[in-house]
Amino acid sequence: MLSLIQAAGWPIWPIIIASIVAVAIIGERLWSLRLRVVSPKELLPRVLNEYRRNGVSADMMVRLQNHSPLGQVFAAGLKNVDSSREVMKETIEEAGRVVAHELDRYLTTLGTIASLSPLMGLFGTLVGMIEIFGANSPTGSNPAQLAYGISVALYNAAFGILVAIPSMIFYRHFRAKVDALVMDMELQALKLVEIMHGERQD
Repeated sequence: MLSLIQAAGWPIWPIIIASIVAVAIIGERLWSLRLRVVSPKELLPRVLNEYRRNGVSADMMVRLQNHSPLGQVFAAGLKNVDSSREVMKETIEEAGRVVAHELDRYLTTLGTIASLSPLMGLFGTLVGMIEIFGANSPTGSNPAQLAYGISVALYNAAFGILVAIPSMIFYRHFRAKVDALVMDMELQALKLVEIMHGERQD
């Protein structure tokens, strides 16, 4: 691997740094965007049971805020449980927008890496081409310099594409997953509002 990096020359280092950042983001998002962490199914029945037993308490609100993104949405709605349905729903929607923004964290960076990696590879290719043309002189060509320029050109293009493909795949996957999680939280929050205002049963 080290020999490949040496053969690719200095333009490979920005691509390597981008790949490390991409791997870190992918790992963090895989861990953070799990369904049971973001929108646990058992939370709504627990909230309803506790509300019917003890009503809304400060301890309950703190636990919900610290529980999960869905808990934060529920806490925002329960703060206005005595208000009208519209007020409670608006409060939940505002909290939902904040939560959705948090779920999108780092995805812009991952998408940027997916878009820029081929361009960084192309830059390395151009540097390699410059090395190739620089190796040619009026009296002849330097075979070693020519080979080095070709390796810089090809390795950088390959590494750039190699980083871009998984980055784009995971970016699309996480975007779809965030959309699905936000939709699930919206449905659970709407169910909470309707139950609290007596418009539906559990």
